[in-house]
Amino acid sequence: MGYKIAVAGKGGTGKTTLTGLLIDYLVKKGQGPILAVDADANANLNEVLGVEIEETIGEIREDASKRSLEDNFPGGMLKADYLKYKLSTAVTEGDGYDLIVMGRSQGPGCYCYVNGVLKTQIDSLSGNYNYLVVDNEAGMEHLSRKVVEEIDTLFLVSDCSRRGIQAVGRIRQLIDELKLNVGQVYLIVNRAPDGKLNEGTMEEIRNQQLDLIGVVPMDPMVYEYDTSGKPLVEMPEDSLSKKALYDILSKIALKK
Repeated sequence: MGYKIAVAGKGGTGKTTLTGLLIDYLVKKGQGPILAVDADANANLNEVLGVEIEETIGEIREDASKRSLEDNFPGGMLKADYLKYKLSTAVTEGDGYDLIVMGRSQGPGCYCYVNGVLKTQIDSLSGNYNYLVVDNEAGMEHLSRKVVEEIDTLFLVSDCSRRGIQAVGRIRQLIDELKLNVGQVYLIVNRAPDGKLNEGTMEEIRNQQLDLIGVVPMDPMVYEYDTSGKPLVEMPEDSLSKKALYDILSKIALKK
């Protein structure tokens, strides 16, 4: 099985940006192939990476639900077989990685059934990759549903506010409460002014008993690239956020 990395945190903290830069780091270190999963309903990991997606899991769910009502699965396929087939075709090829996108559901009902099929698909695919990298939605839903059964390294991403630190602290507590199989758990504080944290933030990190592995500074180039529609992975290697994250990742053993 490949090495499994998950990224989680409160919405709006830049976790998807850091997930994309993490994938970029692994590719440039020659660690591919990588299976990237965008499990956030507000999917935009593909934009950070600079690839176009043809179909999301949410769209596949809608299609399967409609076909189920009409009993219109091709070739007499069962719903589960159709979903597995569609999931196998919903893999976007990138440079050194493949990408699966959860996307947003438009119709009624929950993702429970599709999550189960996605979990099976990830389990069957991940053995073909050196790394599995999952960008979770805000909060703990996909972690608590164990879409990925075991996680080798979990990065909790927060901004430098007390509320942000408290939010990831709750995620950290939930991991223990749910007895999730998670190895290393690290905190990355993103978008810090001048890349520094004040004593109030540091105090809250200690209160939450989080393992701070590094700080990524506020980077105007992220804003510049994002508003120009440029993939963030194309930022120069000496950009503030890219350099800081690469330095953080170089401290950690990200392989079995």
